[in-house]
Amino acid sequence: MISFEHISHRYERAQIINDISFNIHSNEVVSLLGPSGCGKTTLLRLAAGLEIPDAGKIKLDGRIISSPDFVLSPEDRGVGLVFQSYALFPHLTVMLNILFGLPQKSTQDVRAVIDLMRELDIEELGDKYPHELSGGQQQRVALARALAPKPPIILLDEPFSGLDSRLRERVRDQMLHILRDTNTAALMVTHDAEEAMFMSDRILVLNKGKEIQQGRPIDLYCRPKNRFVAEFFGEVNHIPATVQNRKIETVFGIYDADEFENGTKVQIVVRHEALHLSPKSEGARASVIETHLLGKNSLVHLSVPIGSFELHLHARIPGLSWFETGKNVFVEIDPEQVFIFPEQNM
Repeated sequence: MISFEHISHRYERAQIINDISFNIHSNEVVSLLGPSGCGKTTLLRLAAGLEIPDAGKIKLDGRIISSPDFVLSPEDRGVGLVFQSYALFPHLTVMLNILFGLPQKSTQDVRAVIDLMRELDIEELGDKYPHELSGGQQQRVALARALAPKPPIILLDEPFSGLDSRLRERVRDQMLHILRDTNTAALMVTHDAEEAMFMSDRILVLNKGKEIQQGRPIDLYCRPKNRFVAEFFGEVNHIPATVQNRKIETVFGIYDADEFENGTKVQIVVRHEALHLSPKSEGARASVIETHLLGKNSLVHLSVPIGSFELHLHARIPGLSWFETGKNVFVEIDPEQVFIFPEQNM
């Protein structure tokens, strides 16, 4: 549906986007994920026609809509756009805000808008003005306005960032259902990995204007390309080690390291939830430093003796922790959630 071909862009002397290529297919949700300043919003603005690329092409259904020599105006692209600030017209009611982008505003259009408002739980807000709405209501109005013209693709700039956690979960669930029901593709900017995994068919991880890895959520979570990607999808522990005889020996077990030369210094990256704790003598011995209840799970701080030093690890376990501070426990690590990277690939 929309394709980015070797897109590069700079602001003054700063290279913001460097040779990015990816496609978005019909009815597919793709997220741009990365830290602040990595180029996510710039790519969205390029897709919307609000910026001109320095190199490369953007195509919509095979037609060039952006290149260094030609930029189709935003209003002629037929692309929906939801800004982070929602950008509702303050002098128009909710109904008129949503109808604004429809050229005809026929009776049939009005019925379709009412149905859309009903799906988003804003059907009773039609006569209200934006300043009378909560943040969540404004967000849903902005989404309805973008979807009302039935665009083939919608661009979402961190659409849930201003919502509290419980409302965010409900609104993004509504949004995903509506995108599926209307067969609308979406390109979403976010810095929240969990949000990207929930919403997306594919994720493009960016850093410093470059593509680091792209793929399905399960690919990025279970097979990260480097430590940067692994850390972006959840908190991790770091265990330093050295390769000997193409293996890595640790107190937690022996791991194959066929791709590394002997003597290579590596970092073993392990997710918090990959640590399994037991009071029985199975696994590596550790001492409980402290525990924190985080609602549906607990974070346990551990100290593991390794030779002459203590390794500090975190374990995230379901529910309430019954492990007492100062007591010994035993740690096993799920080998499917162990990632090994050379030290220079940090």
